[in-house]
Amino acid sequence: MKMLVTGATGKLGAEVVEELLKTVPASQVAVSVRNTEKAEGLRAQGIDVRYGDFGQPETLDAAFAGIDRILIISTDGDTETRIRQHVNAIEAAARAGVGFIAYTSLAGAADSQILFAPPHQAAEQAIRETGIPYAFLRNNWYLENEVGSIQGVKAGAPWVTSAGSGKVGWALHQEYAQAAAAVLAGEGHENKTYELSGKLLTQEELATALGAVLGKEVAVQQVDDEAYAGIMKSVGVPDFAIPIVVGIQQGIRAGSLEVESNDFEALLGRPLTPIQDALQQVLSKLS
Repeated sequence: MKMLVTGATGKLGAEVVEELLKTVPASQVAVSVRNTEKAEGLRAQGIDVRYGDFGQPETLDAAFAGIDRILIISTDGDTETRIRQHVNAIEAAARAGVGFIAYTSLAGAADSQILFAPPHQAAEQAIRETGIPYAFLRNNWYLENEVGSIQGVKAGAPWVTSAGSGKVGWALHQEYAQAAAAVLAGEGHENKTYELSGKLLTQEELATALGAVLGKEVAVQQVDDEAYAGIMKSVGVPDFAIPIVVGIQQGIRAGSLEVESNDFEALLGRPLTPIQDALQQVLSKLS
């Protein structure tokens, strides 16, 4: 059986490959990347490195040829670009006769109002329409996404948010990778939707956990969206990203990431890393 991971030079893709190699021979693993030079380390491990660009669908037929199971990792960019790229990859997988598609989606994607839900909704629909067995890995939120706020708190700033009482299911990046590898290499995941959420916490609860790790009280500054945008701009967030970070806060406030599930633990076969331990891991990488 040959399995392929797209975007394998990105953070999530690289971690998925690393996890796969713990249980699967390198000869059964292929990767599709836009820059093969960046994947030389993978090639040296015996992994089949292939060139594939979601923006150039003509490259994907060769990239996906002979693949039995594929993990399509969602791309970055604006909504229209992401939808087009995802559909290109899905259609290429169907042409290649791939037997199983795993896709990294978004928590509660079907009904989510968060601003970047549409590319995931379109991808899930496109995958269903192929008739190919699938698994949707609906990732909630990487704890590492909060590095900027964590660094600010370390420097003495409050935890700033406009998310109100909205809850988030934070978990470590590596644990999302472990879940994806378990699905790609495992059995019995056909036509399943996995809501991969950690324990649901408010911003205040996360800040309290961070304070316990740092050994100090962390003040939480709840502001409105306009004030949040101004604060983000003042700390160096580029103008084009301001609507994105504000939109994320709005989505959290609306409950878009408040998805309760034990799917994560079921796939890993163990409890998730407790939030204080997870924060300690993130902090250790910053020092």
